[in-house]
Amino acid sequence: MKELSTAEAIRYNRQIVIPGFDLNKQEMLMSKSALIIGAGGLGCSAAQFLCASGVGNMTLMDNDTVALSNLQRQILHFETNVGQLKVASAAETLHNINSAVSINAIAQQADEQTLGIQVPAHDIVLDCSDNLSTRKLVNELAYRFNKPLVSGAAIRMEGQIFCTDPRAKTACYACVSRFFGELNLSCVESGVMSPVVGIIGASQALEAIKILTEFGQPAINRLQMYDAMTSTWQTFSVNKHAQCKVCS
Repeated sequence: MKELSTAEAIRYNRQIVIPGFDLNKQEMLMSKSALIIGAGGLGCSAAQFLCASGVGNMTLMDNDTVALSNLQRQILHFETNVGQLKVASAAETLHNINSAVSINAIAQQADEQTLGIQVPAHDIVLDCSDNLSTRKLVNELAYRFNKPLVSGAAIRMEGQIFCTDPRAKTACYACVSRFFGELNLSCVESGVMSPVVGIIGASQALEAIKILTEFGQPAINRLQMYDAMTSTWQTFSVNKHAQCKVCS
C-alpha cells in the first residue's frame, strides 16, 4: 500500500481529519482502482470526485463523442472538446484535477468481451451508463467476477443509486430491475436537469469511496431514490430474490 508523501497529506488533509478516516484510509484509497462505465453526466460527476479524492487508478469506458447538447450536464467536457471522444476529453480534464491519479481511457462500447477483461482488473465498478441493457450486463459481470458495483441512473428530475457487493453475497441490480419492466427512457426524449446527474454521480463516488476504504456504512441492499422536485430521498430495503439468475 502506497504511503502518503508530505504534499499528499496536505492535499487530502480535509478528508484525513474526518473522524475515522485517517492516513491509513487515504492510503487505502490511493492503492485502489475504479472502472467507470460511461463518461456522460453521471460518469463525469463520479469521476471528478473520485479523482479529486485521490483514488489511485481510474479507467473510463465510453465509445461516444462530445456533442454540444452534452455540455449542459457533462462537466468534464468543454466547448473546445465538441467532436472529441468523451473518454479522451474527460481524461484530459481529470489529469488537470489530479495528475497523480492514473487515468486509462477506453473508447469502446461496454460489451461482454471488453467488460470481461476490465471488470476483474479493478477493485470496484461504477455503472454510469444510460441504458438498462448495459446496466444488466455490468451487474452480471460484476457478480461473476466478485467485484463491488455502484449503479446509478438519472432522468428528468429523479435519480437512483444501488450498491451491490458480491463478496458479501448481497442482492444485485437484477433483484431491483425486475420491478422496472422493460421501459428504457433516455435523456434525449425525456430530458434531465443538469444538477440531478451531479447529485447522483457524486453520491456514486461517495459510496465507492466508502466501499473501497471500508469506511462508514455503504448503501448495500438499499435502493435510494431521489426526487428533485421535492428535494427528498426515499430508501427501500432490497432482499435477494430467490430466483434471481445472477446472484442466487
